[in-house]
Amino acid sequence: MDAQGRGRADDIDPADQWVLNPNTGEYELRLTPSAPQSSVPGPRRSASRAGAASRAAGAASAKGAAGAPGPARSRTAAPGPGRETRPAPGREVPSQRRRRGAPEEPPGRRGRRPVKQKSKAKKALLWTGGVMAFVVVAAAAGAYLYIEHLNGNIQSISDDGASTGGFQKDKAINILLIGTDKRTGAGNGSYGDKGSEGHADTTILLHVSKDRSNATALSIPRDLIVDIPDCPTTQEDGSQKVISGGTGVRFNTSLGQEGRTPSCTARTVTELTGIKPDNFIVADFNAVKTLTSAVGGVEVCLAKDIKDPDSHLDLPKGEHVIEGEQALAFVRTRHSVGFGGDLSRIGLQQQFLSALMRKLKSNDTLTSPTKMIKLAEAGTKALSVDSQLDSIDKLKDLGLELGKLDTKNLTFTTIPVIDNPAEKVKATVVLNEKPAQEVFQAIQNDVSFTDAKQQKKKEAAAVAARLKGTKADPSEVRVQVFNGGAPAGSAQETLTWLQTEEGVTKSENAGNAPATLAKTTLEYGPDQADQARRLAAILGLAGSAMKPGESVTNSQGLPTMTLTLGKDFKGAGVPLTAPTKAPDVEKSTADKVKCAS
Repeated sequence: MDAQGRGRADDIDPADQWVLNPNTGEYELRLTPSAPQSSVPGPRRSASRAGAASRAAGAASAKGAAGAPGPARSRTAAPGPGRETRPAPGREVPSQRRRRGAPEEPPGRRGRRPVKQKSKAKKALLWTGGVMAFVVVAAAAGAYLYIEHLNGNIQSISDDGASTGGFQKDKAINILLIGTDKRTGAGNGSYGDKGSEGHADTTILLHVSKDRSNATALSIPRDLIVDIPDCPTTQEDGSQKVISGGTGVRFNTSLGQEGRTPSCTARTVTELTGIKPDNFIVADFNAVKTLTSAVGGVEVCLAKDIKDPDSHLDLPKGEHVIEGEQALAFVRTRHSVGFGGDLSRIGLQQQFLSALMRKLKSNDTLTSPTKMIKLAEAGTKALSVDSQLDSIDKLKDLGLELGKLDTKNLTFTTIPVIDNPAEKVKATVVLNEKPAQEVFQAIQNDVSFTDAKQQKKKEAAAVAARLKGTKADPSEVRVQVFNGGAPAGSAQETLTWLQTEEGVTKSENAGNAPATLAKTTLEYGPDQADQARRLAAILGLAGSAMKPGESVTNSQGLPTMTLTLGKDFKGAGVPLTAPTKAPDVEKSTADKVKCAS
């Protein structure tokens, strides 16, 4: 029975406001109750559709469409594949009437019965169901419109053939991040060079390994002397123009000067490093301000007081959370740190980007819808991207690939350089050829600067070490047992087994855990490692299930460990350690012939 018929019966289901249209084969949302429907089995049509069909095809065909016998509808749901349909209880389908010889009812009178008056509660329920269905549809439409809105925010710049054509999910990724010092945007004119076209002021080549286990962020000094190649460039009117390059010029002139666009910076990076970027992203002063504000600020640390009149940074020694104008001042500061030059400022910028990356990946950001929306707005408005990365879908895919990276395996480094020997007053730098080429080759060959695989081995060794050492006597083991996803009664079952079979008498049933866990875990305090090792041996726990942390207090006021049984729990006494080798059973392999016996 569809929503129209059900609206006149006792068992109104708001979900049935979605009604199967027999003419189109699709479900439609009906929020307005229609005229009472016949309960005769067969295709349902609204009064307006049936009337239109009658006027168009004539009385005879209308009778065939509206009154012909047909399959009965289920009272609980519209029929679908694999679902059995039956007539309503107490009703006969026309074929049953013919078999017992009874005359058929006239089409216009078949199945009529009094319509019950709906109670106010039923009417309210019907109305609520319709409203909720409308809200779902409206929300979906709103999400689509918001995505379109974000797409409209994105500013794209032609890559002019300087990129690989876009990153690929099954390959290593090279993204060129370009920070321009162009003074566009509210409040940025006060920083000087107000009419400048901008430069490639801060440039980082981000290499993400093919397996996404590690990444290298290679800073390129703005005062590095390089050769800029000729750059085919798309003009504002869509025409093409080749902008002449330069020999022995500052790297930062690869953008803005002589009409050069970010694609020219990308070509310069390829010429310098031998690495062709997959995509480029351009950020201006506003990007720093709006992105940091969107995430609620980032944490930075100063080893000394800084008061820089040029960047307007004024912060005392110590840790700080910075955002907006203060964040911009931080990344622009150079005269008050290190040797007062660009290389010293690069260290500050790398610290800032590390902090921003940590904040972006933190639960504080990822679980906050408000921050995520602000971040989406800020990112799409403040960042410009190349023409191969010009939609929310593409940016989302890139974000998902970068999201696989563990921040501890992201290395920041700078191209090895030396002071320019041709200058008496040291203002520029040149490549330190041997170590610089080694860095370029390492990135070209997808070599990790953090040795992530070795790091994983160290972590595995540390986990295995948790199981090594002295073990307390079972009678000295104190533990509270929680059920965090195991079958009901598992905590009590485990408690009984520990006390009666294993001698762990100082154990308690703590009931249900506050959250569901996929894996069983044992958390213990610093002075409970020997107890934890004993309990892990009894339970057959792997080292990865042991979580050094804090102890809790049991019913006697004593420090105790916490055992939380997860979804992987198979029963008291069943080891949870995964086998390291196959059991010794009778077996055969496909490369050998074995005669049946």
